[in-house]
Amino acid sequence: MRIGYLECFSGISGDMLLGALVDAGVAFDCLQQAAGALNIDARLEMRKVSRGGLAAIKVDVLAPDQPLTDGGRSHHGHALHSHDAHAHPTHRSLSAILNIIRSASVSEAVKDRSSRAFQLLGEAEAAIHSIPIENVHFHEVGALDTIIDIVCAAAGAESLGVDQWLASPLNVGSGTVVCQHGTLPVPAPATLALLGDAPVYAAGEPMERVTPTGAAVLRMLDARYAPLPSMRIKASGYGAGGRETMGEPNLLRLLVGEQDPAQPDDAESIAVIETVIDDCNPQVLAYVSELLLDAGAWDVYRASVQMKKGRTGVQIIVLCNPSLMPRMRDILFRETTTIGLRWRLENKLALAREFLTVQTSRGEVRIKIARWPNGNVTNAAPEYEDCRLLATLHSVPLKQVIAEAMQAYLALAKGERP
Repeated sequence: MRIGYLECFSGISGDMLLGALVDAGVAFDCLQQAAGALNIDARLEMRKVSRGGLAAIKVDVLAPDQPLTDGGRSHHGHALHSHDAHAHPTHRSLSAILNIIRSASVSEAVKDRSSRAFQLLGEAEAAIHSIPIENVHFHEVGALDTIIDIVCAAAGAESLGVDQWLASPLNVGSGTVVCQHGTLPVPAPATLALLGDAPVYAAGEPMERVTPTGAAVLRMLDARYAPLPSMRIKASGYGAGGRETMGEPNLLRLLVGEQDPAQPDDAESIAVIETVIDDCNPQVLAYVSELLLDAGAWDVYRASVQMKKGRTGVQIIVLCNPSLMPRMRDILFRETTTIGLRWRLENKLALAREFLTVQTSRGEVRIKIARWPNGNVTNAAPEYEDCRLLATLHSVPLKQVIAEAMQAYLALAKGERP
């Protein structure tokens, strides 16, 4: 499987993605043809630039309603949408933009992806302003350069032949942006709505790093957020933003590769959160573990560790869905004495699971069954809580209840009468 991995350490915008696509091997003519197929008075310009000492490709859209001047560029370099209170691009309805895309001489796949991106933008704007989607008129994102950014990104992605798009957590930036609705915090409302539960953070000097167009393109590509998978890299590219930034290059990196056959297709992301504590009551830590599990953690581990100066501490490890990381963080900071956490994203593989209820002499017990992808059973085990409850109710050893439940399952699996 061919994978495109977007490393968004300095965010993502439409023009950054176009630059990364070209640098990774997409023919610039492919993007120019897609832009020309829209039959609007706009064209693309490509140039080589340096960001933080690294060579990259900068792609600009030259459109009459979005004049390209240094004062009219965003931090990433595409013409200001929600960033320039002095720019007055043409307002276009969603239906007008979709008509432009439908009339273009591009593939149906490119039309579908581009239309979906603007549909998502329209839904975000409608929700933000509490109006019907048919009443949405795009101010900042209705400009010609944004239409070209999205359509050319769809065309470039098609040319690259990627089967699955993945992305790193997004550096959304910080500070404020100026738009038609005033000065607003980063990320802009439309960007925030489009990001959904994507993993985000803020680093570097204050600026908008993920634009509405960038967020829409990620949704358009159905990008999944995960660590860099096991793959053989075949190409890479850097797409540049519009300004040089201190401390980190204003770049988007694209890696294209073939997935290692040993890497299963059904891997999913898992957040791992860790902290080590040496000054907290053990009773509190037991209570916190229960809170974390009740809040949705998949598992919580506690292990004794030897810390500096000979102190014995407790390491807490939490496994959860990445979207729950903020909730787990808040519980750990609020309920324990820790002042710092570590967290990372890893790949998780899990067999398909199902439950079967069996009848024992003391009551019903659920059996958890795990299956291989081909459907064969690889493991079956009685649920601990069910067995514990029956052992307590009937004052019998827990091991007897577990054994009887397993015998009932094996008999049922063989088609015998339990």
